[in-house]
Amino acid sequence: MRKCEVCGQETAVGLAVLAGEDGPRTFDTFECAIVALAPRCAHCGCRYIRHPVRAAGAAFCSKACAQYAGVRRLPARA
Repeated sequence: MRKCEVCGQETAVGLAVLAGEDGPRTFDTFECAIVALAPRCAHCGCRYIRHPVRAAGAAFCSKACAQYAGVRRLPARA
């Protein structure tokens, strides 16, 4: 049995994720993997799991967050 690095739940059938050079990381659910690995929005800080809106050298969870952060020119595919 392995222990989830986010919630501490022991699991026999969890997720092992290879992320970088640190070797496999263990999670019991996809939700815990998101909490540990998903990037954060530059404006609101929430985690996002879809393609970000990239503008002004930052990544945002939505066009609205980019605009609230002061971005005036959004990419065409935002």
